[in-house]
Amino acid sequence: MTLALAGLAVSIWLYLLLGRGFFWRLREMDLAGAPMPRRVAVLIPARNEAQVVGRAIQSIVEQDFPGPFHIFLIDDHSSDGTSEAAPAAAKPDLLTVIAARQLPEGWTGKLWALAEGIRQAESFRPDYLLFSDADIVHEPDGISRLVARAEAGGYDLVSWMVKLQCETFGERALIPAFVFFFFMLYPPAWTENARRGTAGAAGGCILLRWEALARIGGMVAIRGELTDDCALAKAVKRTGGKVWLGVTSRTRSIRGYGTFREIGRMISRTAFWQLRHSVLLLAGTIAGMFATYLLPPLLLLTGRPPAMALGAFAWVLMMVAYAPSLRFYGLSLLWAPALPLVAVFYTGATIHSAVRYWRGRGGEWKGRAQDAKSAS
Repeated sequence: MTLALAGLAVSIWLYLLLGRGFFWRLREMDLAGAPMPRRVAVLIPARNEAQVVGRAIQSIVEQDFPGPFHIFLIDDHSSDGTSEAAPAAAKPDLLTVIAARQLPEGWTGKLWALAEGIRQAESFRPDYLLFSDADIVHEPDGISRLVARAEAGGYDLVSWMVKLQCETFGERALIPAFVFFFFMLYPPAWTENARRGTAGAAGGCILLRWEALARIGGMVAIRGELTDDCALAKAVKRTGGKVWLGVTSRTRSIRGYGTFREIGRMISRTAFWQLRHSVLLLAGTIAGMFATYLLPPLLLLTGRPPAMALGAFAWVLMMVAYAPSLRFYGLSLLWAPALPLVAVFYTGATIHSAVRYWRGRGGEWKGRAQDAKSAS
């Protein structure tokens, strides 16, 4: 039995390394190309983002993009002066601040804010919509590179997983794993492959072709989704669109999560939603996380040389797969052996997500619970 478990652990990591689209390599693709003078509407949904939104808007104002673009900031009922902080970063002819109307039943806050922005942006007649979170700071050629990638590849949706802040001990311990786990779920090679159903996107930075939005039926088609980015990518791909997902170190988030508690809440917000509120899927996830991450080091405690050797081999494969994520964040490879402990934390956050849902506080973001059992 022990030897069978050891063989399972090795098989899992051989599959993840070789059979899942090489998701773990985290290679930045050069999106450089001839600038395309397309019309781009930049939509920034914001709820209590006064501390960061000015820098985000300033980074867009400073774009070297050759085509016309306009920024639409949608204030989602902020109470911290977000709408007052934004105009200081851009001239009125480049920025429109919109106060979102009351959140309708059945909509999540971010998607309603984006829908409000799209309604205003329609008169701008954009070729593309850039959905950018209020904490995202773009490099000067960011829009040019995104549009060039979309035009060159004929993509309907282009998305970057931006570089998240990774400064505190908690961030260094957990953020590289967040990116690692995300790409494990949504391998970029599978997202791009039209023959596969996998479709991933990172909500902080999504470029969407206007025609693709019309083809899926507008934001109303995904209005209740918490994982709005991947739901949008799936809708685009399902209707025949081409989707591309990559990673960049040049566009970055300036939102700090800082502590283990804050990162845990970020994970917990959508984890049980992604499991479709299924207790069976939750149990399967816990079992899968145990077999994948905890079993290899535990096999070293069995005292049986063959099982110990296979466990050590599986652990080495795990560290090899995790190493590119650590290098991407400029961290020492000495963090790699700790991935099993990090996986325990993520598993705990997933369980916490289920508990929050059952208590009527699921999907909470800035005081708004959007995924509660009592409301379902």
